[in-house]
Amino acid sequence: MQESKEALIIFLKYPELGRAKTRLAASIGNEKTLKVYIELLNHTNLITKNLNFSKFLYYDKVSENKLDWKEGNYTHAYQTESDLGGRMAQAFEDTFAKGFERVVIIGSDCYDLSSNIIEEAFKALQNHDVVVGPAEDGGYYLIGLSKMNKQLFTEIEWSTEQVLNTTIQKCKAANLSYRLLETLSDIDTIEDLNPYLKQIIK
Repeated sequence: MQESKEALIIFLKYPELGRAKTRLAASIGNEKTLKVYIELLNHTNLITKNLNFSKFLYYDKVSENKLDWKEGNYTHAYQTESDLGGRMAQAFEDTFAKGFERVVIIGSDCYDLSSNIIEEAFKALQNHDVVVGPAEDGGYYLIGLSKMNKQLFTEIEWSTEQVLNTTIQKCKAANLSYRLLETLSDIDTIEDLNPYLKQIIK
């Protein structure tokens, strides 16, 4: 049994030309998009490496390629083949099965996400069933559970502006206590990227 009862799961893709951020690539091309995604990964590494939780890098496909994040003691794992809900549900189930009691999933595309916000999420799970970090596009950049509930990941139209609202309604229907964090912006499109251009594309 692991010492920590808290696990952070990071959903990501290994950075390869043409694989990440396809909506953004339609506007700025694959090469610039790859630079943006690598910068987003570097930011994700920066804000998570010193966190005192067990950390899992969940890649979207099985490959020999692994991120070389030397600091932070990350464990490599793989998402299952499914829609986003199925992949998150399986990652949660796998992690709870290892004996963890509070589990949080983040992506790798939120430049405003900070260590403090992630720590706040875990703190919220000490007295809530669910914690959610709302994204400005109607989705979420973070979700955490203190107990498994598959219903939160089924019958949701992913990548739409209804994701957050549907998730909250599911919490209410299942009598799950939930806490919302501050709203942040994911970077999926050129409009999302514009406020960060000077920071990200150097």
